[in-house]
Amino acid sequence: MSRNLRVGISIGDINGIGLEVIIKTLSDSEIYKYCTPIVYGHTKVASFHRKAAGINEFVFQVINDAENAHTGKPNMINCWEEDVKIELGVSNETGGKYALLSLQRATDDLVAGKIDALVTAPINKYNIQSDQFKFPGHTEYIQERAQGTDSLMFLISEDLKVGVVTGHVPVKDIVKGITKESIVSKLKLMNESLKRDFWIEKPKIAVLGLNPHAGDNGLLGTEELDIIAPAIEEAFNEGIFAFGPFPADGFFGKQAYSKFDAVLAMYHDQGLIPFKAASFNSGINYTAGLNVVRTSPDHGTGYDIAGKNLAVPTSFREALFLAMHIVKQRREQDELMSNPLPFSKISKDRD
Repeated sequence: MSRNLRVGISIGDINGIGLEVIIKTLSDSEIYKYCTPIVYGHTKVASFHRKAAGINEFVFQVINDAENAHTGKPNMINCWEEDVKIELGVSNETGGKYALLSLQRATDDLVAGKIDALVTAPINKYNIQSDQFKFPGHTEYIQERAQGTDSLMFLISEDLKVGVVTGHVPVKDIVKGITKESIVSKLKLMNESLKRDFWIEKPKIAVLGLNPHAGDNGLLGTEELDIIAPAIEEAFNEGIFAFGPFPADGFFGKQAYSKFDAVLAMYHDQGLIPFKAASFNSGINYTAGLNVVRTSPDHGTGYDIAGKNLAVPTSFREALFLAMHIVKQRREQDELMSNPLPFSKISKDRD
């Protein structure tokens, strides 16, 4: 590649731990061998968090445009001019307002191609709501901005990959989202991502049931018989190696996921609770199925530890490296596929 990847970073809620994990990550000089980071926020807010965390000798280079980013240095685009009151550990309208300003500017550059990938620090899904943001979370917002018809919330760690059919929806609405069509769609997105983004040639995907004991042959619910099993069969007939439905408790309890490349859960907590239990400090949230690359650390705003120098940057750092990895995997695959060798049928009569 002719230049380091430009990776944009949105700062999330300014009263949380987002900027702390960002600064801690970018304090490692090794980062700049692989990418040119561009943070969307404001230097005064960043300076407040840097001092609160006791981090010295760290300076952002202020730029006006992502295309003018300085290689080998942390860059900052100031997304507003006014002074902001920071109240560490407090969920308020201010935190949501400036999280959105950061996310909007970063996403503008992502869809315009000025940055190669986006890593999003945690937002508060409640206080960010406004006339400009009426989404359950980052995933749905990025999908709309990237003009995607569907996307997959894909949780990634070294040992476990979990996607969900229904994401940020109330529990009472989960069943409405469990349809044959939605399951097949998510399986297709997961299968394609495993092949394109992770270079797994023939992925094996485990599909979980919805009800306790996967319905127990209809005794505890019929969704497995009526919806999930037919969806698995349809996907399998289309060349996707999907298996199940498996009872979620026994599946994770026996670590059966080690036999598969990924797991498709039916709803948010069914997949994320075991994932976070196994990978809390290193897990990554990846929005798969889009023409842009967005990752995020698999933790929240961390109000309880904001400003106390207790935030662990491991998950954020992993999210940054995964974003770079996926961009490079996609580009290399596109290059390999752009000029394939011509196919010629071999004659049975050859010597």
